[in-house]
Amino acid sequence: MNQLDQLKAHTTVVADTGNFRQLAQYAPRDATTNPSLILKAVQQAEYAPLLQEAVAAHRGEPLADIVDQVLVRFGLEILKVVPGRVSTEVDARLSFDTAATIARAHRLIGLYEAAGVPRERVLIKIASTWEGIQAARALEREGIHCNLTLLFSFCQAVACGEAGVTLISPFVGRIYDWYKKQAGAGWDDAAMAGANDPGVQSVARIYHHYKKFGIATEVMGASFRNTGQILALAGCDLLTISPDLLGQLQGSEAPVQRALDPAASARMDLHAVTYAEPAFRYALNEDAMATEKLAEGIRLFAADAARLDRLIQEA
Repeated sequence: MNQLDQLKAHTTVVADTGNFRQLAQYAPRDATTNPSLILKAVQQAEYAPLLQEAVAAHRGEPLADIVDQVLVRFGLEILKVVPGRVSTEVDARLSFDTAATIARAHRLIGLYEAAGVPRERVLIKIASTWEGIQAARALEREGIHCNLTLLFSFCQAVACGEAGVTLISPFVGRIYDWYKKQAGAGWDDAAMAGANDPGVQSVARIYHHYKKFGIATEVMGASFRNTGQILALAGCDLLTISPDLLGQLQGSEAPVQRALDPAASARMDLHAVTYAEPAFRYALNEDAMATEKLAEGIRLFAADAARLDRLIQEA
């Protein structure tokens, strides 16, 4: 068996792409998108007609409504290929506005349901700010399932679990990038690989906490730089992986060992933790990496959302 098939024995594999024509060859259960991936896709000749058709069908409507039509159009195409769920992201520019995030989520779900897709097959993707987590808390109570993204810190994960969020996407590669940059010439790639990778360690800590305390929120490792990071998290509930790395896993037959196991987590000597808003904000502030990467991630997604706006206006 190749590594991808071996990994699937321990972990649900999710494709991290807006390129739905690539999906079938890797047979993922779910797929995730974000503004950057959709922007990249609509600039390719084979996907440009999707944007053109959505714009033509809704010309004259508010720009934000047309953007949501484009996002959902990609989601609908992805759902024709994957048997599970698609994650569709709320505009990152709403990351600090709970009410606006809830309203945007309602619109996205409404578009999917109007197209005949039940809400169980959609995850609304929201940045893991305090405001975003509170929006997800409210949405989950309505049966709208959420994927909390741009998650870099333990306090974000704990707050998401307490909010009853369906799924979180803790980032691995961006954490790795930050620590590597901080270390500069002193960074040792070999010594900081696998279980020693700071991004891997962050996800493992969250996974252990959730399993130890019976938190139902699913953990989906995300943002990988290499297959070593992926394999070091074999056994995580889900892993969302780019097509390039899916291809590398498919091309290798090296053995895959399970790294995370809920029974082992349950035996760990861990202490329960909770975060009310003041403690959450202080803990996040104390974590320089998480503070910087969350802010940077929101800025990058917001910039790509603005570029997508411009493409739609020019179409």
